[in-house]
Amino acid sequence: MNAPKIVAATPLEEKRLLVTFVNGIQKIYDCNKLIHLERFRLLNNDALFKAVTVDAGGYGVSWDDDIDLSEYELWTNGVEPTQHSRESRQEATRMPS
Repeated sequence: MNAPKIVAATPLEEKRLLVTFVNGIQKIYDCNKLIHLERFRLLNNDALFKAVTVDAGGYGVSWDDDIDLSEYELWTNGVEPTQHSRESRQEATRMPS
């Protein structure tokens, strides 16, 4: 399955990302499951984590040249907000990107 491209990524509390895809679906991706890996350890730094950007063309998100995630990873392992959707939206407005 092809994953839809990303239009926005907003850092949330507790090292989570609110990812918006071109089809309008939003998913929350928990980066905590990656931070123990050497490649992602720098994401423990809040300033770096909040500096997430969407890659050109919406093919993923990145923090620097070495730390990135594909749209496929975010689509397949992100979860759609349910009862926490209102909280997630509120967090997104409080957290500067």
